[in-house]
Amino acid sequence: MLRKTLLQLPHSKPYPVVVLISIALFWPTWFRLAQEWLQFEQVLAHGLPTFLIFFSLLLTHPPKPAKQKASNISWLGGCALILSVIIWGLLELVRIDTLSYLMLPIGLLATCWTLLSLSATVRLFPYVLLFGLSLPVWADIVPFLVTLATVVVGKAVSLMGITALIEGANITLPYGRLVIADGCSGIRYFAVSILVATITAILNDYRWKGWLVALAIGAGLALIVNWVRITALVVIAYQSNMESDLVTNHESFGWLVYAGFLIPVMLLAPVRRRDAVSGGMPPRMTIKPYGFVVLALLIGPIGITLAHSAASDISPWRPVTEELRPAESADLPLAVNVPSFMTHQVWITSDGNWLSLAQSTRTVENEKLVPYLSSPIDTSNWFLASEHLQERIRIYQNLTSRRQVAVYQRYLVGGYRTGSYRIAKLLQIPATLTGQGRFALLTLQASCDTRECENAIQKLSQQIEDRLVTIDVPGGG
Repeated sequence: MLRKTLLQLPHSKPYPVVVLISIALFWPTWFRLAQEWLQFEQVLAHGLPTFLIFFSLLLTHPPKPAKQKASNISWLGGCALILSVIIWGLLELVRIDTLSYLMLPIGLLATCWTLLSLSATVRLFPYVLLFGLSLPVWADIVPFLVTLATVVVGKAVSLMGITALIEGANITLPYGRLVIADGCSGIRYFAVSILVATITAILNDYRWKGWLVALAIGAGLALIVNWVRITALVVIAYQSNMESDLVTNHESFGWLVYAGFLIPVMLLAPVRRRDAVSGGMPPRMTIKPYGFVVLALLIGPIGITLAHSAASDISPWRPVTEELRPAESADLPLAVNVPSFMTHQVWITSDGNWLSLAQSTRTVENEKLVPYLSSPIDTSNWFLASEHLQERIRIYQNLTSRRQVAVYQRYLVGGYRTGSYRIAKLLQIPATLTGQGRFALLTLQASCDTRECENAIQKLSQQIEDRLVTIDVPGGG
């Protein structure tokens, strides 16, 4: 292995240099990424090993060299690098971490394009895909995997004739309830399968068709394994009256099922050996493109520092209407989960409905304007029964009491309003650049009648139209 690495060093050396320069250009995000890796959390336990594999492959199995010599400087690559630094700077300014992390592979490719050539960047792209698997973006697909698993497992349980009540991600059996929570999403199997498929594609020097096949097999394998695992646990829980140890401790069981699927697939996977890199010109690095690198180093820190110096409005928000009576957050029909550092106030409206306003202020430069909100609604005891898109009102039902509550929610980011948390994260950019430092989650609730929620929906809709939930800033609503 060492001899092979030394023989390929002229071809591989420029790529680790590109990686190190990219780390220097985007170091604040790289620093946070390293901290995420070292936590070894469930959805990112593979992060650090994946990066080490990525870096070692650049040394031991570098991209194939070009057949002809490339130009010494790429003006388009330099412009792409400057643009990527500007976009990353805006995202880093407001700490939209997920998008900042996604800019790292883009910045890596732009750095390679600037310092080497476009052809070298194209050949590096598969390796950058491998590096992208180490980013902490897996949590964003967990809800999708949970929803997909809920649908498939629900159908499987029904076809097997098992007596069960399926309500969203909750499977109620005669002797207890199973919940397909985030831990049952199969994200770890999915991440490992995609990682194995990507490494196989790189080592075999696959073209795009081979890549698609490898990734499809990896993703399909992970999904099937997780569905089989959850279905098997439901059957075990049903047959054992919820008394089997696997119902509460099924970590090892899941990996055994995964190994039973993965090992045969790996044994059947094709192997193409590349003994040495022969023919072609190795990438060359010259001094001229480093002017773009220096300019990029200046743009990022200076732009972020100037934007942070803008003054922020930190006066608290309050509803403008006087037809409200103060109440306690514990009295809400449906609890609103917010971080402890947010100020949470609750009022009762003249119609007997509830108005909740949880807000926070950005006072520190590296503090997020829109904080992380895992789930404002307690999904362990409530599930989404229906959604009325026109009124933007959702109906939640309690799993135990069957009680229903109509809920209307809006995110307030400075002077901007949205019903989507993801859009609220993006609205941090214009809010921060204009010196607005306030964020709030506004919730309006109404308890439904015993058998229907039309009355509650109408009351909420009327109060929204009457601007009862208007906040004391221009353009609020």
